[in-house]
Amino acid sequence: MRIVDVTDADGRVAEPAWLGRTEAVHRQLRTALPADYAGRLAQVFANGGRLTVAAEGEAVLGVALWRLIENTYEGRRLYVDDLVTDEARRSRGVGKALLCHLEDKARRLGCDVLALDSGAQRAAAHKFYFREGMHIPGFCFRKNLK
Repeated sequence: MRIVDVTDADGRVAEPAWLGRTEAVHRQLRTALPADYAGRLAQVFANGGRLTVAAEGEAVLGVALWRLIENTYEGRRLYVDDLVTDEARRSRGVGKALLCHLEDKARRLGCDVLALDSGAQRAAAHKFYFREGMHIPGFCFRKNLK
């Protein structure tokens, strides 16, 4: 297994072949992504999102969409928007490899925190995050506007 940074530090697609291969796995988590997957991700990249994949040969095993955020209560953090392993490859170290890669990247970028949100219904994912040393620091409140 290898880890591929699909975007560069400026959000440009550095590995275009991987972008197309990513979609099927990414949709396993984000089923409501629009039909124009590449167009949607271009918008996300333009607003700070970055894409990393775990791969074996030409196959995408897992996807991580992440960004750097500066705030007043944590300092600099690497925030993971999406972390998903292909359903056929779960519990084989793919998520762990991606999370370790992101933690290393966060340290290199001077981050104080590695953070993500996970839906309340995703109990199996929560067990994984706890096992990887993550904790729940508070509640997340939202008000839908659309």
